[in-house]
Amino acid sequence: MTALLSVKALNYILLFVAGLIMGSFFNTVIYRFPRKMSLVFPRSFCVHCKTKLQIPDLLPLVSFFYIKGRCRYCGGQISWRYPLVELLTAVIVLLCFMYFGFSPLFFKYAVFFSILLIISFIDLDRGIIPDRLVLMLMLWSIPWQLLNPEIYLKEAILGLLTGGGLFYLIAVLSKGGMGGGDIKLMAVLGFAAGWPLVFVVFFLAFFFGAFAGLILLFVQKKSWQHPLPFGPFLSLSFFISIFWGLPIWQWYLLYV
Repeated sequence: MTALLSVKALNYILLFVAGLIMGSFFNTVIYRFPRKMSLVFPRSFCVHCKTKLQIPDLLPLVSFFYIKGRCRYCGGQISWRYPLVELLTAVIVLLCFMYFGFSPLFFKYAVFFSILLIISFIDLDRGIIPDRLVLMLMLWSIPWQLLNPEIYLKEAILGLLTGGGLFYLIAVLSKGGMGGGDIKLMAVLGFAAGWPLVFVVFFLAFFFGAFAGLILLFVQKKSWQHPLPFGPFLSLSFFISIFWGLPIWQWYLLYV
């Protein structure tokens, strides 16, 4: 029993460290992808002074606190986004392992959630959802649907049409209040979630979006017309829907 617990604890530690390392690379993608820079060359550098970073600057999570959130060379402040992405990636990997074990679904959702994490922070940083990343999500989803379907194909297609259609309708009625990237992303998430979980993704996203909007309205004195990146809310809603979507949907049918 003790040996089994030790192996399980070791798996958690190794996966957590692997997630931190992945998150460090995702930070590079988040910064470079929308700027059309190579993801490999040049090697990591300070975004302020462009000095190439050394090992003490590159240790996931540890380096940020070791150098007190500032570049060792120019003193420029390092965004909290870097340790946050690393930590969130590690949490994603651990949750996928705890929920799916070492199974094909672990691999499927660890990759899917990772791409969503990248999309979310690009949207937060730049206010865009790159079409190529949305396409990557779709291309990643299709083989899984065909080879090892968790939902029927007709439910996946219905989810795609419903999710994309609802967001397109909102964009038309609000005269551009919903961006094209949001529409495409919602369509892909609808395909991946299927029917009826597409509604859980939809309503949760608007709940989180409305909550964030109220915070901006009352705390930062923003107006309702202030643009709000919606990619993070869609990503979080899809994440919740995969793990707890069915109980949420059943609760909705029972009490609403």
